[in-house]
Amino acid sequence: MPESPSILIVVTSHAAIDESHPTGLWFEEFAVPYALFRQKGYSITVASPRGGETPVDPLSLEGCESTPDNEAAKAALRETHRLDSTFRAENFEAVFFPGGHGTMFDLPDNPEVQRLVCEFARAGKIVAAVCHGPACLVNAKAQEAPLVRGRRVTAFTDEEEREVKLDGKMPFLLESRLRELGAKFEGAQNWQEKVVVDGRLITGQNPQSSAGAAAALIDLLG
Repeated sequence: MPESPSILIVVTSHAAIDESHPTGLWFEEFAVPYALFRQKGYSITVASPRGGETPVDPLSLEGCESTPDNEAAKAALRETHRLDSTFRAENFEAVFFPGGHGTMFDLPDNPEVQRLVCEFARAGKIVAAVCHGPACLVNAKAQEAPLVRGRRVTAFTDEEEREVKLDGKMPFLLESRLRELGAKFEGAQNWQEKVVVDGRLITGQNPQSSAGAAAALIDLLG
């Protein structure tokens, strides 16, 4: 009997934008894919730059029901593995990056994140990210060029960032940065589901795209 596919999910460890704005992972963007992957019987490993408990944006927990799926997701976020050199693309079929504003601060410059993204891409394995999760792509290289150059992608748009009034508090605007790197950015209207699949690269625009991005990963795994 074949082994279940192994999925690595990488979440943020960054807990605050500033003293007035706690942040972290946007819960839906982890919980929905996590539930779908569990339903498929995948082997799931959850890691973060610092390891341990992942900060969750409190706004993303408002109105969050205490369902078995949500409680399982919360439990998985309490003890994440510390992302280090022992994590190799050869041990997984796909890597998935949920968003949340925390990712904008710790994913772009984390050497292990950048190494893993490049390893997965070189190996022809699936790299998937949703909302602010594509921040993992901005410093990734493919043969010295930006990994996203010429690739179709989406992410949390500049207009969505302005609507939540955090555009002035981000280290950069994700849509703008991806465009600057040569990506072929595709965006939908604010808060509309949008998933872009370019080969083995999957990106989703916003929280509403969490299920769609996970479903696209499942489809690629066959």
